Amino acid sequence: MIRHVSLITKHRAALPKKMASALSRKLAARDIEVSEGSVDPGSDAVIVLGGDGTLLHVAGKAHQLGIPLLGINLGGLGFLTEITLEEMDRAVDSLIEGDFTLDERMMISVSIQRKGALVDEFLGLNEAVLTKGPFGRIITLPTWSDSRFVNAYRGDGLIISTPTGSTAYNMSAGGPIMHPNMEALVLTPICPFALGSRPLILQGDSCIEIEIQPVEREEISLIVDGRIFRVLEEKDKVGIKKAPGALKLVKSPSKDYFTILREKLGWANEPAINRPAK
Repeated sequence: MIRHVSLITKHRAALPKKMASALSRKLAARDIEVSEGSVDPGSDAVIVLGGDGTLLHVAGKAHQLGIPLLGINLGGLGFLTEITLEEMDRAVDSLIEGDFTLDERMMISVSIQRKGALVDEFLGLNEAVLTKGPFGRIITLPTWSDSRFVNAYRGDGLIISTPTGSTAYNMSAGGPIMHPNMEALVLTPICPFALGSRPLILQGDSCIEIEIQPVEREEISLIVDGRIFRVLEEKDKVGIKKAPGALKLVKSPSKDYFTILREKLGWANEPAINRPAK
């Protein structure tokens, strides 16, 4: 039973603010408490009004609390905030009534070890990216999976993506699209300085480790979900592995994943042919 909702908006622009006010009144009329601006630990659900970036900002907290997250798209593509404005009322009513379906999405734990000590740890839904700094030199990223050496990636950087994040930076860099219900990790080099350096899909329970090499004048950064930024130091070790549990995303009441892909990517519609009965 939904009794308390955290309502998160993209920013304080007119449309999100107006919609948030209307949605707050709708929820209050159903005797549902509303917390705005952040995820309240006492919430039964989180509703996001915005784009994928807004959802990514609160995904870690919703994951840690184990509460469902409903994303209403006010942004651009909206792979994560898959509920459209036209579907909003129906989706919110279904959430209140408990008549909704959840997608469980794999998340990653990203850590930085320095001189043998853990100095930072983050949760990510889409990806972890190691990338070069402003001087434009090629960087080398020796990479291991479950303590077995994979490759020393040379180029502009490396993306370690979840299936959910496969339609984000990974796709732009030429990596594969993976169904979001899979448990896998894909390593996608960014502008590799080797023809044979290609995206590699690994098992979801793989433990990835990347060691930062000495570089002259070049800065190497770690970026998680486009919102967490850290400058790495020589001999730092970055670890990426599957986080415990899963993020619970409320699914669109009217569209499956392939319909969303077709709409967002401009794929062809289903042809009008006779199909065998199921």
